[in-house]
Amino acid sequence: MANGPSGEGVIERLIRVLETFDPDHTAQTASQISRRAALPASTGHRVVAELTAAGLLERDDEGRARVGMRLWELATRGSLALGLRQAALPAMERVQSAVRQHTQLAVLEHDTALFLERLSHPEAGANITRIAGRLPLHASSSGLVLLAHAPREVIERVLASPLPAVAPDTITDSAVLRRRLSEIRRLGYAVSPGSVETVSTGIAVPILDSGTVVAALSVILPRGSRDETRTLVLLRDAAADIATTLAQARLFR
Repeated sequence: MANGPSGEGVIERLIRVLETFDPDHTAQTASQISRRAALPASTGHRVVAELTAAGLLERDDEGRARVGMRLWELATRGSLALGLRQAALPAMERVQSAVRQHTQLAVLEHDTALFLERLSHPEAGANITRIAGRLPLHASSSGLVLLAHAPREVIERVLASPLPAVAPDTITDSAVLRRRLSEIRRLGYAVSPGSVETVSTGIAVPILDSGTVVAALSVILPRGSRDETRTLVLLRDAAADIATTLAQARLFR
């Protein structure tokens, strides 16, 4: 791919444009995209036009660009994330039906917890997590489970980085975090009261595939809930069911 005057390749510019879309910026003008992507206006407008012509972006009634269905289609084809989500959904639905609280599936991606699915209920408590949203690994119960079982280099990289507080009870001390990760590996689960939102407690367990932790399954309870023990049992049973489903799917590939 040809480079622009800055030496940046075409792929890098495309990614910068696509990364400007998030839950708070679902529809943008080409000028807004250019500013948020830190691209010259002419470059931004050209990239947006090319992505629109390819169907990766679409125009709404006001002429603003949105992520196109074709981008979703291409990203979904053969995706490992899609297979994991499909394997997890039946067990997630059983958990969510029993606890009537947010039930979530997350994976480790680029040193963050990336949430692939979230099932909710009208009576569920506070939760900032969104599908395709990310949280720092040290902040959420899912992230702590994923980090505890991550490769050593990932753990050390996170421990060596600043640990910003998402909420007042987020772990921000690397020594405390190291001890917590060891405890999670020993216990096989994480309970995080107030680490993302003061009023909520996250409970997460690992999901294994061929002995490797590939995801985390979590429930967000109101803080102080008496359902923590029951929820943990439900999550462990669900994680075991998901692991069995993944193993069976592998047999038929």
